[in-house]
Amino acid sequence: MHHLHLHKRMRTATEPYPASSKWKRILDALVYSAGIIGPVAAFPQLILIYAGQDASGVSAVSWFGWALLDIPWILYGFVHKERPIMITYTLWMLINFAVGIGAVIY
Repeated sequence: MHHLHLHKRMRTATEPYPASSKWKRILDALVYSAGIIGPVAAFPQLILIYAGQDASGVSAVSWFGWALLDIPWILYGFVHKERPIMITYTLWMLINFAVGIGAVIY
């Protein structure tokens, strides 16, 4: 019985990539774009900390916490072979750790 349910899920859960539907292809492109633009949007925080050598008001605990919370998402993306999730949360983890380190240093 388990094999039948597994086969049923595999048959209905997978979709071709790129998707056959135009709106799904657009959504795919948006997800990849958001996955890169989001972490890049945190660069001004990095510049303020490292160029100005001032991290007053920046909580290292919060940024390290966010970085650690990215790890389960990276593992999830790896296990499920979801590149957008892996890329997005790897970038976020790097940014979050960089801000946290800057908050500790300065």
